[in-house]
Amino acid sequence: RMLSGYKPKSNIKDSYKILELEEGCSLDDIRNSYRNLAKRYHPDSGSATADSEAFMKVEEAYRVVLSDVATKKKSNENNEEEEDPFKSKAPQHRHYLSFEGVGFGTPSQREKQYMQFRVDRATEQVLEYWKQRLESQYTMTDLMKAKDVRQSKKVKITQAVERLVEDLIQESMAKGDFDNLSGKGKPLQKFSDCPHIDPMTHNLNRILIDNGYQPEWILMQKEIRETIEQLRKSIVASRSELGGPMTPYRQKQWNRICEQFIEDIRKLNKRIDNFNLVVPILSRQMVHFSADKEIVRAQKTYEALME
Repeated sequence: RMLSGYKPKSNIKDSYKILELEEGCSLDDIRNSYRNLAKRYHPDSGSATADSEAFMKVEEAYRVVLSDVATKKKSNENNEEEEDPFKSKAPQHRHYLSFEGVGFGTPSQREKQYMQFRVDRATEQVLEYWKQRLESQYTMTDLMKAKDVRQSKKVKITQAVERLVEDLIQESMAKGDFDNLSGKGKPLQKFSDCPHIDPMTHNLNRILIDNGYQPEWILMQKEIRETIEQLRKSIVASRSELGGPMTPYRQKQWNRICEQFIEDIRKLNKRIDNFNLVVPILSRQMVHFSADKEIVRAQKTYEALME
């Protein structure tokens, strides 16, 4: 065993091995190892491995290792102190603080070095300027490309719509929808004398309208009007079914009918919002319906029917 062959103060490496440590360990590692070995070998510890001779060797090794660590620490501190004086002796004279701290040597040498530094810095700034300018140009080019792509898509969509209109016209002609026209075989006449309207576009619109094709906003407007009329008739019919007088049970039923009616009006008003977004004429926009006013109106209609 290492403890039996240990010679005091003969070898630092042996001392580390006795403490079961490696060189470069921390002070906490040394103390913890010494404490554990002392519990193992101390004569008064009551341990089965208690051995006074072994404990003395552990204690001697502990002192040697502590001394070694302290010596190394002091050596490191001395090296740092030797470096600091050199750093503190840096020239602090006035001419060393000019030229933005650039260069070394005599003032004239430092001035030449500073002039070269300014030239290099100016060159870098010019390069950076042109780099940013080129990047901005490429960015603008990318934006123009994106704009061109959007424009091409718009043209493609317009062409697709025109082809669809042409296909519909050809389909109608094949079915014979135009055979009974009074002006068959004669050139088309202008339907409008307005100089601001393209005759071809106006004629196409008239052909579509005459064959039952209507813009989306016209269909939405028709649907909204039909829906409000159905809701009005429905609530009047529900009130007539309840009859009178209004008992608590009938009042409960009427409240449920009114709640459903209010929900239906809310959905219809949302439809009106969508209609107002697509209608091309400001004067054709619609206002919301009031559920409360419609309920009062239904009640009055029912009373008028009863009379």
